[in-house]
Formats: sequence, structure tokens, C-alpha cells
Amino acid sequence: MRTATAAAILSLLVGLGCSRQRAGGPSKVPVTVARADQRAIPYEIIATGTVEPRQTAAVQSQVTGVLTHVAFREGDEVAAGQPLFQIDPRPFEAALEQARAMLARDVAQARNAELDARRYADLVKQDYVTQQDYDSRRANAEALRAAAQADSAAVANAALNVEYAAIRAPIAGRTGRLLVREGNLVRANAADPLVVINQIRPILVRFAVPEHHLADIERYRHNRLPVLVSQSKADTAFREGLLTFVDNAVDTATGTVLLKAEFPNRDGALWPGEFLNVRLELYVEEKALAVPAQAVLTGQQGTYVFAINADGTARQQPVTVERTAGAYAIIADGLKPGDEVVTDGQLRLVSGAAVDVKGVADPARDAGSDR
Repeated sequence: MRTATAAAILSLLVGLGCSRQRAGGPSKVPVTVARADQRAIPYEIIATGTVEPRQTAAVQSQVTGVLTHVAFREGDEVAAGQPLFQIDPRPFEAALEQARAMLARDVAQARNAELDARRYADLVKQDYVTQQDYDSRRANAEALRAAAQADSAAVANAALNVEYAAIRAPIAGRTGRLLVREGNLVRANAADPLVVINQIRPILVRFAVPEHHLADIERYRHNRLPVLVSQSKADTAFREGLLTFVDNAVDTATGTVLLKAEFPNRDGALWPGEFLNVRLELYVEEKALAVPAQAVLTGQQGTYVFAINADGTARQQPVTVERTAGAYAIIADGLKPGDEVVTDGQLRLVSGAAVDVKGVADPARDAGSDR
């Protein structure tokens, strides 16, 4: 008896719930919307780039000797001309003194031979000596003068070796791993450098773009095109540089052309060898019809959005997307300024479904986060 009563009550409650649902009609789908708006949107070419130093110097020794002192630490920033290494200078200083002594000796002998040749020049006029004697004295003076010139060159070379014993930074930049330690014998022009210096302020980012963009790049290149880079697609912190190089040939293997941009990199955030997301901005389209990119869906018939009708229902609206720019999709056809499109909740929608607008997306804020 009790079981039958409970079943009857449950049946009554279910019937009441169903009748209430039929009376209230279909439930509305909660959505977030945004308005299609005309605004200034940059035309950008997206690529992946690699950071490379503006200059690289492999520091080598030009003399052979024992390394006595290293004047920096691995990874230090160094200035151009800053002392880096000291090779034992004593052998080179001794060679310099010897060269100077030989120069002084030969200069004295050359001077004496010149005076002797002048005396014989007067004597040969008076027939006190033969012409052959005079020619011999003159030849000896010229030979000693040439020897003195050779000694002068030897002195300059010895002085240069003394200077080479103190190795200085050829460029400003950051030092890498130290490859030779104090006490080791350093050989002139060895295969391995003592250290490698990379100039990172300013620094370059190299990237390749498809060749069909080349005409547009050349058309707008005179405007000093800005280039924006970030560590990842989701990163909102961009660093801005300028396009400085366009290669003079297309890579036939990849169908791309190589470009380079220069960045001040004052804080040293960009690092050689690092991969970056790159945006090359060609121009700004002043009245681009834009909607948030998440409003655009792709189906079997192509791209579409859910637009909001005046009666509060949704309709599936085919659209033609010209391009994307960060958080925006630029619409070429299918919408007009002021149309409302759904940006969140589309998966539960069908054409004609009633919607309940729970929020309004801010396209300007979404796009601003990309820059």
C-alpha cells in the first residue's frame, strides 16, 4: 500500500515538472557577445625568428707564449679595447731591445759610410782615388742604409709583438666560455679561440617570410617598418625593433626570403640563439571591420559566426575572414558594423536558439593585450 502511494506521488511530481517546462518554453542559452566594429588594425606578417648577435669576435692570440693573467670573468660585459689576457711579455721585450740595439749599430755604421762616400766623392774629382774606390764606398753606404731600414722594421715588428702580448677586446659585448686558463701555453692563430665575444646591444633577429609578401615589403619598406617580437604566442610583452635587412634572393628550397630586424636590447632580454615569435607590421588599415577571433568558427561550409537577431535569437552567419591580427579577425564579407556576434557559448547554439546575454566582450582590451 505504501509503495503504491509513493509511486503515485512521484508520478504526479514528474508530470507537474514536465508541464511547467512546456509552459515556460525552451530555456535560453547564456552567451557573451561582442560588437563588430571598424577600427585601425595593423597589417602584420607573422613568422618565427632567431636571435643572433650583431657582431661576433673570436679572440685569438697573435703571438705564442705563456698566458699569465686573465682580466675578466666568463660572461662579463666588456668594452671595446678592454684588456682581456696577458701573455708573458718578457721574451718579446728582450727581442725589442735587441732589435733596437741592432738598429742603433747599423745606423751608426751607415752614417759613417755615408761620410766616407762623401769624402771619396771629393777625392775622385781630384784624381786622388779611382772611380772604382768611390763606387765601392758609395755601394757600402747604401747597403748599410738599407740594413738600418730593415732594422727599423724589425724594431716595429718587435714592438708590435710586445703590444700583442696584451690581448684586448676587439668589440664591445658579452664574453662566453673561457677556453684557455692561466699558465697554459698559447699559440699564435690557434684553431680554437681564447674566448668568443657576442655584441648583444643592439642585437638582431633573423626571420623568413613567404616570397609572396616580398612585393608588399618592398612597397612599404621606406617607412622604417616596425618589428615586434615575443617569447611565445601567448606572451603579451612585445619588444619593438626596426627592419634593417631584406635578402637579395629568395631561397628556392623553401620559397622564403630572409629578413633581419635590429633591437636596442638595452636590458639584455633578447639572447643569441633564442627562438621568438615575430610580427612585421607593414601598414595600418584604418577602417578594418573586426570581431574577436574567438567568435569565428569553422565548419564544413567554411567559416561562420553566430550573430544575434533583433528578437534575441541567434543565427549562423557565414563570413569571409580576410586575415587575423592578434585577438582580432578581420571580416571581409558577411557582417556590417554594429552587428553583435557570440564570443562564448557557441557550442550550445543552433540557428534560431534564444540567447541570454550574460556579458559583453571588449575587443579593444583584447587587442591591446597583444601589443
